[in-house]
Amino acid sequence: MTEGWKHTTSAVHQHGGTIFLQLWHMGRASHSSFHNGKPAVAPSAIKINEEYIHTPTGKQPHEVPRALETAEIPRVVGDYRRAAERAQAAGFDGVEIHGANGYLIDAFLQSKTNQRTDQYGGSVENRYRFLKEVVEAVTSVWPANRVGVRLSPNGVFNDMGSPDYREQFTFVASQLDRFGLAYLHVMDGLAFGFHKLGEPMTLAEFRKVFHGPLIGNCGYTQAAAEQAIAAGHADLIAFGRPFISNPDLVARFQNGWPLAADAPMTDWYLPTGAKGYTDFSMHP
Repeated sequence: MTEGWKHTTSAVHQHGGTIFLQLWHMGRASHSSFHNGKPAVAPSAIKINEEYIHTPTGKQPHEVPRALETAEIPRVVGDYRRAAERAQAAGFDGVEIHGANGYLIDAFLQSKTNQRTDQYGGSVENRYRFLKEVVEAVTSVWPANRVGVRLSPNGVFNDMGSPDYREQFTFVASQLDRFGLAYLHVMDGLAFGFHKLGEPMTLAEFRKVFHGPLIGNCGYTQAAAEQAIAAGHADLIAFGRPFISNPDLVARFQNGWPLAADAPMTDWYLPTGAKGYTDFSMHP
């Protein structure tokens, strides 16, 4: 796997680009069919309240995950450290710790999914502890200015959204500010769903407690992105879905060319024959 990624990182570097690897742990968003019949792990034994999950054997109902034992957590933190080492060996320029969208780190952060009674649950400080330890592990491999973190304070994806979201994510961002990270990547936009538990958190709120580079994300148009940067709310804006359907998105923005319509979600992930990533067309 590490050797294979070298082909990609080398090609990016040959074209003058920079590439970070995003580090994930699926947590309760996984399924036993991926783990030889063993349940997925999570901070607490609370399943995703959604209809189904895609598995190697087709759509299956979500399962109740197994709560990680306190003594197991250092091993999971160590997995992040080893993943960071492999990313370095593969030639990446840095890594982004995925703490969003209901995956393991986000599930530790949020009171909806973290009902632990040990040092990793209860208070906002304790729920942050797992992410803190992951960041410390990853920055023992990479300098902090080569490490980013992604958060989704407004998101509902994977059945997320907690009543104390503003308190939790304000605290998390203020603590991450101490590391001197490459950036904080916040999914502030609501295009991927909003939990409606209060007013959406904004980039301006994060600016007050995080003083490093700030990236906004989710549902931005070119005009909205330029406005957010001009207003000082963000240093960069990330684009996801438009990039899938427009592999030459940068050139389209630069030249004012129209964008192709967003591809259906069925083309994003699943094997669909020739249809998918490799057949999206460039601007004529």
